[in-house]
Amino acid sequence: MKKIYILPVLIMLIFSGCSENKIQSSSKDIFAMDTYMNIKAYGKNSENAVSQSANEIKRLESIFSAVESGSDIYRINNSESAEVNSDTLKILSESLEICKSTGGSLDITVYPLVKLWGFTTGEYKIPEKREIENCLKNVDCNNISISGNSVSVPPDCAVDLGAVAKGYASDRIAEIFRENNIESGIINLGGNVYIYGSERAVSVRNPFSPDEIAGTLKVSDKAVVTSGSYERYFTGSDGKNYCHIIDPETGYPADNGLVSVTVTGDSGMYCDALSTALFVMGKEKSIEYWKKHYKNFDMILIDSNKKIYVTENINFESKTDSEIIKIEQKD
Repeated sequence: MKKIYILPVLIMLIFSGCSENKIQSSSKDIFAMDTYMNIKAYGKNSENAVSQSANEIKRLESIFSAVESGSDIYRINNSESAEVNSDTLKILSESLEICKSTGGSLDITVYPLVKLWGFTTGEYKIPEKREIENCLKNVDCNNISISGNSVSVPPDCAVDLGAVAKGYASDRIAEIFRENNIESGIINLGGNVYIYGSERAVSVRNPFSPDEIAGTLKVSDKAVVTSGSYERYFTGSDGKNYCHIIDPETGYPADNGLVSVTVTGDSGMYCDALSTALFVMGKEKSIEYWKKHYKNFDMILIDSNKKIYVTENINFESKTDSEIIKIEQKD
């Protein structure tokens, strides 16, 4: 069996007017939340902003981690009830709203299934049907109880913020940039990208040839997040590839014809959550969901037939010969 990690998003810089090379800048590489990150800021307070951002990522990791003893999420999963801080309450509350909005395609209690398939330990296996059915009994975000600043889940139920934590962190860093009057910046948290200030082109990887790009889109003050079956997977004894994105309804890795989902919008956390939820939904349900919520986000879907579906508000420049299909709010 094998596992592959691929960063699904590349950054290409577009300069206009005065070159940013003449502006004071600061950059820092970080390893956190199980991925490599880079933060770059332009402006007089860039060094301070980047330092604060790096500290904030580490702080959020220490409270959001499902495996770090003493974190809020670890204590929720391993005690009858846990007192948590304001960030944990906020991310849980917002995540539960998205879980409900997506009809459970996003479920932050899917952690027992992720463990069962071996994606938390690297000891991959195709579970027995009976094991999956037993785990599914404990997967339901409605099991999360919040009272004041106390959070609890039933025994054998577990919370995991892997689908939302990096997006939440990117939003916090954008706030830090604003507080420091940063002119522009790039927040790249393991391919979970937030473009702050000046417009830049963000390139989406070609899932069929990850060293190449499928196309680019230009954004400013927006997040761009991609989830794909090519990012992290193992090959089972049956010769089939199983990706890390688990369908909370079936208990199996999502396998519905999509190979890549890119979401762009104002909120990094929202885009992070939706990139997972839409991947689980599949093409038709994703398009239906976008038509109901088109004011909140845009998306790029790539299916197993190499067709690329792009919502009408994205100016996507293709770099492949794949068929581009425009998704319009009104057919």
